[in-house]
Amino acid sequence: MNSPVSKTAEFSMSLRVYIEDTDAGGIVFYVNYLKFMERARTELMRSLGFGKQFIFNRDLMFVVQDVSLKYLQAAYLDEELRVTANVKDYGAAYVLLEQSVMRDDAILVHGDIKIVCVDKQSMKPRRMPREIIDAMRVGV
Repeated sequence: MNSPVSKTAEFSMSLRVYIEDTDAGGIVFYVNYLKFMERARTELMRSLGFGKQFIFNRDLMFVVQDVSLKYLQAAYLDEELRVTANVKDYGAAYVLLEQSVMRDDAILVHGDIKIVCVDKQSMKPRRMPREIIDAMRVGV
């Protein structure tokens, strides 16, 4: 069930690169970009009114099913970055997000992350609650 998503405001958040995010040379370790993107997805959901309490109280979880990233430039210790998360597509049990990590206007990492709604006990895909689907329909 693919549904068009209206393009409105882009969700973004700022973060600072700390020593634990970098390798010995002060360059952000590649896997930490995924952590930055995870934080942005969590904050996107929270901004839509779907914090952890909402999700856990319905015995569901969102798990990453697919990731496709392009690493374009490095980020360094103590830089301030901006991480975006935008709904690109969704269905009854999944959301496809387009995400970027940026320094000023330069895109450092860009990609698509597909998350799937699953039952917390069985870990099998399940339909997202109507409220979440409605929020995806409106866009972010």
